Amino acid sequence: MAKKTIVIGFLGTQLDSGQGAGRWEKWRPTISLVQHEDTLIHRLELLYTPRHQALAELLKKDIAASSPDTEVRLVPLDIADPWDFGEMYAALYDWVRTYDFKPEREQYWAHITTGTHVAQICIFLLVESRFIPGVLLQTAPPKKQTQNNPGSYTLIDLDLSRYDVLAQRFHQEQRDALDFLKSGIATRNRRFNALIEEIERVAVRSRAPILLTGPTGAGKSHLARRMYELKKSRHQVSGEFVEVNCATLHGDGAASTLFGHKKGAFTGAATDRAGLLRTAHEGVLFLDEIGELGLDEQAMLLKAVEEKRFFPMGSDREVTSDFQLIAGTNRDLRVDVAGGRFRDDLYARINLWAYTLPGLAQRPEDLEPNVDHLLARAAAETGRAVRFNAEAKAMYLKFAQSAEATWNGNFRDLSASVTRLATLADGGRISTALVEAELQRLRWLWQRGAKSGPAGEGVDLDALLGESSHAELDLFDRLQLESVVRICRESRSLSDAGRKLFDQSRTQRTVVNDADRLRKYLQKFGLNWEAICTAQER
Repeated sequence: MAKKTIVIGFLGTQLDSGQGAGRWEKWRPTISLVQHEDTLIHRLELLYTPRHQALAELLKKDIAASSPDTEVRLVPLDIADPWDFGEMYAALYDWVRTYDFKPEREQYWAHITTGTHVAQICIFLLVESRFIPGVLLQTAPPKKQTQNNPGSYTLIDLDLSRYDVLAQRFHQEQRDALDFLKSGIATRNRRFNALIEEIERVAVRSRAPILLTGPTGAGKSHLARRMYELKKSRHQVSGEFVEVNCATLHGDGAASTLFGHKKGAFTGAATDRAGLLRTAHEGVLFLDEIGELGLDEQAMLLKAVEEKRFFPMGSDREVTSDFQLIAGTNRDLRVDVAGGRFRDDLYARINLWAYTLPGLAQRPEDLEPNVDHLLARAAAETGRAVRFNAEAKAMYLKFAQSAEATWNGNFRDLSASVTRLATLADGGRISTALVEAELQRLRWLWQRGAKSGPAGEGVDLDALLGESSHAELDLFDRLQLESVVRICRESRSLSDAGRKLFDQSRTQRTVVNDADRLRKYLQKFGLNWEAICTAQER
């Protein structure tokens, strides 16, 4: 049994109007609905405002004359201003929510030719959201107006799944977005591709914080910037991409850099400073190595992320900034939370979307496309095409994908390696001899890095202290000193090493000077920062 056709539409206060017999020579959109000989409108839900009651009654009478089988229901809506979007949508929404739709027996056409533009938009939204379970109906006048000429009508189904061409475009857009996030590299690792697919959906649908974890050089910073550029291409952000490595922030400078300060907030604060959070307003703030932030800065950041407002240093007035946070770290923040080095409430806030980027050694099948990409990039930058000989490429990839290749620096190591090969390639060809030399360089690089393992391993105290001084140390002092020296060599500065070594006791001090404490400890053995670093270089 065919479904009954129900039309929902507004009375056209101008287009549907008319008096006397002459009105039948005029094209009236609502009347035209029932004048098509091959289409029966079983019921018309005619929406109107009470001040147009007389016109509504006239239309009902004219429709009865044209199509006696069409039932007309007059639906008055108490709308003071039909151009007020909020008032119009609320009135339509309330009526639709109480309407007895029977989609199993009736089909619904929402007429959008009459009514104010605001009314038409509201009806469109109600159909698109399926509150009205039907299609849009658009009518048009005839090219030559004559009596009882209904013109034409078009039905528009907003169910995009029915439009194969549109579906293909949306799928292509998603593929383009994935390709963009991967910098055009045809990666083959299934787990990595699935990870990027989810990140793409989150990047374009969410403004919640995102946490990127993974080893150094895995591409966290690069991916964060690509996510920002993807959002900007969709007009989802209008502000800047602001990136800061939290490991470079120390003391008062950390809070000042992030949150800004007022003039005179501390020694050296000669002028006001806005801070990076405000610079990132309506954009994206990428905090790399977020685990290096101090607990005070973590508390301030939590407030800024949750409430979009915070106090600059030295100010008693809050400022606002609406930014999206992307955080990066190569540490396991769960361990830092358990050890009291990272706030559990901040971790919970930034952990809604957490993704671990795998290291290069975990994606051996992606080495070849990444090598090809890096060579293409080098050619674009230098204007000089470079290619591997077949034997040379096979040799390089065999080593690169073997267990011997640890890729400690991940893509930084690979990029540096390909850059060296491209630079040294005579005639634009990378030979086996060049590859052999590069593989020796990589082996040397990773063997040297492997020495810094367990506490004290690779630390030659004889060279630092002299054999006699070393022999005079108790085992306890020797093991402790070896560990301290190792931490110093892994750190960027004396202050950085001090923060790591005094990570607990520093939180209980009113005045914190990690560098001075470590300097005094080393002096007991006749050592200093320069001597430790110089010995390492030798």
